[in-house]
Amino acid sequence: MKVAIVKYNAGNIYSVYCACKRLGFEPVITNDPEELRNADKVIFPGVGEARAAMDYLNGNGLSDIIRGLKQPVLGICIGMQLLCRHSEEGNVDCLGIFDVPVERFRPENASFKVPQMGWNTLRVHLAEGRQADPLLEGIANDSYVYYVHSYRVPVCADTIAVTDYCGLYSAALHKDNFWATQFHPEKSGSVGERILANFLNDNAVLV
Repeated sequence: MKVAIVKYNAGNIYSVYCACKRLGFEPVITNDPEELRNADKVIFPGVGEARAAMDYLNGNGLSDIIRGLKQPVLGICIGMQLLCRHSEEGNVDCLGIFDVPVERFRPENASFKVPQMGWNTLRVHLAEGRQADPLLEGIANDSYVYYVHSYRVPVCADTIAVTDYCGLYSAALHKDNFWATQFHPEKSGSVGERILANFLNDNAVLV
């Protein structure tokens, strides 16, 4: 199976590559349109700033490539935020796969530090009529995953899991062939490894 990791001006891409290798996959890190289109699965990870990332994607023709992908795509951290409609970080329009804005954390008291950095719990959250999502198969509610972020995606119709920090927000999203996690599965121990395996395995029923 061909796995592609989107190469752009964001950090943390190599740790995702290493996590895939640990699961027995040999991903290619690429910004080549044909390699991305021809991959069986695409991962869109990263740590960075939304406006700078969107400037790079737009300037290098990657925005339309990502929007047009038909195979399963997994956005991670800034990758998840860039798949949304608009980000307050740099006041920039993003890729618009998920029709929801990205907002800055606004703590109500000093006990909440921004960025949120460290482990927090994950809880399944499905809109009425939605079935359990295959990305989260085998993941128990209140499992811990690892976060580093100052901006968040509100709970919306595409939310499949939530985390509570300064209130509930979307920890994971799914719409059509696009999935996304705000947390870093590649840094989230056995829980994150299972989520990546759910996405990457040949027999994963991603619908």
